[in-house]
Amino acid sequence: MEATYQQKKLNLTLMENKEQVNHPEHYGGEDNLYEAIKVIDAWDLGFSLGNTVKYISRAGKKNKDRKLEDLKKALWYLNHHIETLEKK
Repeated sequence: MEATYQQKKLNLTLMENKEQVNHPEHYGGEDNLYEAIKVIDAWDLGFSLGNTVKYISRAGKKNKDRKLEDLKKALWYLNHHIETLEKK
């Protein structure tokens, strides 16, 4: 039985969403040794430093118009981590 137009559209949407969830290209992609999540896990960076690396690695790749925003987010997480260390 052939899929209806709506089923095909849903399947396409699910495939597109999977690419945004599982190893998206703006984080390096599954085959990239330096994909953000792999580096974050390998270096055991934790939340704040992990997000710093994530936003730096995707800056301008997920959305070219938001490169500066991504870098500011990275800086925010880095500053947060530094402030946490300074309180210890």
